[in-house]
Amino acid sequence: MGLKTFKGGVHPYEGKELAKDTPIKEVLPKGELVFPLSQHIGAPATPIVAVGDAVLKGQKIAEAGGFVSSPIYSSVSGTVTKIEPRRVAVGDMVNSIVIESDDAFNEVTYTTVDDVTTLSKEEIIGKVKEAGVVGMGGAGFPTHVKLSPKEPEKIEYIIANCAECEPYLTADYRRMLENPEELVAGMKIILQLFDNAKGVFGVENNKPDCIAKLKELVKDEPRMEVCELMTKYPQGGERQLIYAVTGRAINSKMLPADAGCIVDNVETIIAVYNAVKNGIPVMKRVATITGDAIANPSNFLYSMGTPYAQLVEAAGGFKVEPEKIISGGPMMGFAMFGLDVPTTKTSSSLLCLGKDAVAAHEPLACINCGRCVEACPENLIPSRLAKFGNNGLMEEFEKWHGLECIECGSCTYVCPSRRQVAQSVKTMKKLVLAEKRKQK
Repeated sequence: MGLKTFKGGVHPYEGKELAKDTPIKEVLPKGELVFPLSQHIGAPATPIVAVGDAVLKGQKIAEAGGFVSSPIYSSVSGTVTKIEPRRVAVGDMVNSIVIESDDAFNEVTYTTVDDVTTLSKEEIIGKVKEAGVVGMGGAGFPTHVKLSPKEPEKIEYIIANCAECEPYLTADYRRMLENPEELVAGMKIILQLFDNAKGVFGVENNKPDCIAKLKELVKDEPRMEVCELMTKYPQGGERQLIYAVTGRAINSKMLPADAGCIVDNVETIIAVYNAVKNGIPVMKRVATITGDAIANPSNFLYSMGTPYAQLVEAAGGFKVEPEKIISGGPMMGFAMFGLDVPTTKTSSSLLCLGKDAVAAHEPLACINCGRCVEACPENLIPSRLAKFGNNGLMEEFEKWHGLECIECGSCTYVCPSRRQVAQSVKTMKKLVLAEKRKQK
């Protein structure tokens, strides 16, 4: 049987060799930690601590501000010094809880469960919600909401997104190698919620060691299987992954549940395991600190709220001054102007590049070559959508299905004229969606 994949996509330089062979190492934070109250899609969390309060590691410091929201926990013991707006990786000012660590890491006591199979579906979802689990691949959608579809009996696939298709990122790869038992145990817990579903681990074929390890672990699990995927970007995109695994297509007006699927990232599934089995809330995650400007590219288990600067320091600092710093990967990440910003639940990588290859080239006129059309995984005409975006033509943009763009950046990557196609489309998409919200 051939490798599963989707139409379109690109093959960028992977860059994974920089950090993929570096085992996960824990980095303990020091000094001031910042916990933004919006680390997820939906309503911001509401502080339940005040300035001057002493807190323990694992203590809830903000509760969910609604059904589509998520609580936040302190990853250190110390004292709340401020509650004020702080800058986050995307550049926004977000209301945040600031805690000065006492470096003692005194911790709360967690309630473990000996046998998770005795838990009801409601108890499992309650534990996931209470632990503050969100989509940790980047979207940050509260996981308890995702695991509560209107018709759970119609869910046929729980897909573990093990593709990690974004260049340079190796955190999920290390998780699959070092913590595969927790990943499989997390999948088992999720399968308890859906009587008619099977669990599928979708792994790109550039990770043969992970495929072999997971296949060995699930060989006696009748409800689980490993699906080998072609290595191609954006294979880990939700729509592309669903299509590759099931052959089912969804669009922007649909949810994965409409196609009988639920998709969760590797880190998210491990967080579900820790929440349900061990009673441990989301306080830590693994991230890749990499790029040719980093002295020792590494994979770190870090405490949320830690400044990026401390993770760069743990990776040996800069061997050359970077021209470009990106939170996330090079295709869909956000360019950053500095490292004095906090890590959050969705901080999966920091990429530091010695040269800014994009800024080195002036964009030229579109030559109508059609490469962006061939690369687009959503079968759009990106060059035309970018033209509509640059000229403020909202109606035409929507008519030509601009809202279906998944913002993967494949069009920009293949453009021989070095045009910022994806940026133009993304900007217009935001404007159209904002206008629609106004009209409601």
